[in-house]
Amino acid sequence: MKYLDEYRDIELARPLVEELQKSVTRPLRIMEVCGSHTMAIFRNGLRTILPTGMELISGPGCPVCVTSAAHLDAFISIADRSDVRVAVFGDLFRVPGSHGSLANASARGAKIDIVYSPMDGLEIAENNPQELVVFLGVGFETTTPGIAATILSAKNRNIKNFAVFSTQKTMPAPMYSLLNDPELRIDGLLCPGHVSSIIGAGAWQPLVAEFGLACVVGGFETADLLKSLTLLAYQVGKGEPKVENIYPRAVSWEANLRAGQMVEKIFEPADMEWRGLGVIPESGLRIREEYGDFDAEKRLGIELIATEEPEGCICGEILKGIKTPTECPLFDKRCTPGDPVGPCMVSSEGTCAAYHKYGR
Repeated sequence: MKYLDEYRDIELARPLVEELQKSVTRPLRIMEVCGSHTMAIFRNGLRTILPTGMELISGPGCPVCVTSAAHLDAFISIADRSDVRVAVFGDLFRVPGSHGSLANASARGAKIDIVYSPMDGLEIAENNPQELVVFLGVGFETTTPGIAATILSAKNRNIKNFAVFSTQKTMPAPMYSLLNDPELRIDGLLCPGHVSSIIGAGAWQPLVAEFGLACVVGGFETADLLKSLTLLAYQVGKGEPKVENIYPRAVSWEANLRAGQMVEKIFEPADMEWRGLGVIPESGLRIREEYGDFDAEKRLGIELIATEEPEGCICGEILKGIKTPTECPLFDKRCTPGDPVGPCMVSSEGTCAAYHKYGR
């Protein structure tokens, strides 16, 4: 990781801090869309050195957090089936549904494997041919190509006891829903670096044209973040919104063609429910009919049941940037990382988890 050292160099960061302090000429609100950006900003202590007039709010870029309660309940019901083994990323394991979590299901005997990639789930299926292994697909464009490649591999290798429950979502679809909400006022976006490495920095240009938003695609190290916030402040101050990409070591202006082709081969657009935002047309991805044998939702006849949010939990409003965790009556009281009520407290990219760990 030596190639990142310069982006963490305190001597490089010092002048960037000074530049940031001088950049704000009017009050402005910046939304960091990505949950990884939220955590990186807290972890690096940047909220404590923000210039007067600059406010940061968190957006809907935590894939676990925006997974609907109905989908979480469906995940748990799948895990409770005796003929199914579930493969899941660790972030999802303790997220509560209406009646407990996957961790609770595991405690009562459900077969649940925490994996690092969907390919791990496929290997589990190959090694356990008597069981149907269902990978719970939760994520944005960053993880979707890997899931598509896994489904293609399952078909090519004739592994029939593997399926994916896709709740994959796409950016920047939810931003249109947010920016049309009169309760939300923001001047600029710190655009997600990981997602942009797949969809390209140019994908954010329509938000500039339609909403006059300043947009900067940035990385996750200290220097990346400081420069991103400074450029956003300059854009807003000058009244010259545009998309700037200061993460060229990972992000191009154009989309990743190969990843896009892989995803298009396996998936097609679908309406998807987002926690806090409701159903957003064609903001999700479902598995194409040609690969229907690997669609867990069809294969198991899953029907989603409308589910209400836990009483008192304001995760939805936090994900929309309307409220902060400290405004939640449950925060650090009835809702803690050890016993979470909502997903924003348990996910490693959740805003509530960041507030709990690092403070305001």
